[in-house]
Amino acid sequence: MLETSKDTLDPSDWNSFRLQGHRMLDDMIDYLEHQREQPVWQAMPDEVRKSFRQPLDDGQHDLTATHELFIKTVLPYALGNVHPGFMGWVHGGGTPVGMLAEMLAAGLNANLGGRDQAPIEIERQVMQWVRELFNFPKTASGLFVTGTSTANLIGVLIARTTRLGADVRQQGIAVNDSQLVAYASASAHISLTQAMDIAGLGSNALRKIPVNQQYQLDITALELAIAEDKKSGRLPFFIAGTAGSADVGAIDNLQAIAELCRRENIWFHVDGAYGALGMLAPDIAPRLQGIAHADSIAFDFHKWGQVPYDAGFILVRDGELHQGTFSSPAAYLKRESRGMAAGSPWPCDFVPDLSRGFRALKTWFTIKVYGEEKLGRVISNTCTLAQHLKRRIEAEPRLELLAPVALNIVCFRYRSTEANQVNAELVIALQESGIAAPSSTTLNGQLAIRAAIVNHRTTVDDIDALIEATLKFGEIITRSTGS
Repeated sequence: MLETSKDTLDPSDWNSFRLQGHRMLDDMIDYLEHQREQPVWQAMPDEVRKSFRQPLDDGQHDLTATHELFIKTVLPYALGNVHPGFMGWVHGGGTPVGMLAEMLAAGLNANLGGRDQAPIEIERQVMQWVRELFNFPKTASGLFVTGTSTANLIGVLIARTTRLGADVRQQGIAVNDSQLVAYASASAHISLTQAMDIAGLGSNALRKIPVNQQYQLDITALELAIAEDKKSGRLPFFIAGTAGSADVGAIDNLQAIAELCRRENIWFHVDGAYGALGMLAPDIAPRLQGIAHADSIAFDFHKWGQVPYDAGFILVRDGELHQGTFSSPAAYLKRESRGMAAGSPWPCDFVPDLSRGFRALKTWFTIKVYGEEKLGRVISNTCTLAQHLKRRIEAEPRLELLAPVALNIVCFRYRSTEANQVNAELVIALQESGIAAPSSTTLNGQLAIRAAIVNHRTTVDDIDALIEATLKFGEIITRSTGS
């Protein structure tokens, strides 16, 4: 049992606690160092799962014993996105540096809702770097959120308030008879639909625009949809361009969308969950032409930026519009010119959260230690690996490429007369093998094996292992199903 002081939760024996802390840190460093020796993922046994169904604990367990439980019942059954063979979803691999920074942030226990403190200056420093990366003006605002899903919602709320006026915050959308409509590609992330729902506009108010053969938003179809809505008395207010779609990694024509938004006086938002950080890579950045004209950009440092979860970000061109959407005065949030209540405006003036963790520190450490050039090379390398996977697929008659490879996501399948059934089983077989862990998606009615190459640890050998395992399990499943 951890011996604590009489009136606090601090240990009574700091030296013993320090030794145990070092053991715990060493175990996590070992975990990262020896990832390749472990399976990407393994199913959790029933007895382990049942161990997490205990009643409320009495708190009488030893810290060492509790850590051992973690090692036995949690660590082996994580999703595995730190593993080089993980290609299931667009999850970053994290870094040892980010892990240590997260430990420092946890020890500091800072609340970044507001007030005059160094952690907020760290967040403002990262915001300045982000602003420079996307060539936004000095009047732009930005801050950390949980992820792009929240950042997309913030973009919708700012656009809604900008179009309907500040009274919408008190009186709701009924303050204006206009029926607001928004637009995104049919491949856009589900969080945009959810954002429209949460904003009170209704998910049906998001028009899903068809995509072209490159899975990009069809600009002509978008123009027609806007014209039809205006003719019907509706008010177009928001267009979301996608920079790296979830299914195939497509980048919409952001320049064309920017020009259309300028002509039509529509808010231009970019969902760049992972693709926006392609600006760090000189060979990828040109594909994002037009992103600098966005009114707001949502993206995640915890994807291509390799920062440990979670570290989403929202960047807004007009900081005053951003603040005007969320700032809520209250006596207990009174600002001063000196003392702890100085430093206005505070982060809580730009998001719904008053309680905010120190997400900025692990991002600041990541950029400080690795630098934008190396992070950019990591991004480029994932795309290079995707092209290698594409070539391997095209050279193998038993495999079929199902979508263009724009960035780092490759969608393919094992050829079979019962292809959807076989490939669904194949994805699970790959995951359960521990060799490689792709996911699946459906493209034009065809179930695809989807390999998202995001982890900085992934190499050509891991790509080749995926191909060999796919061929092996594909043959076994085809034989067993008679297809």
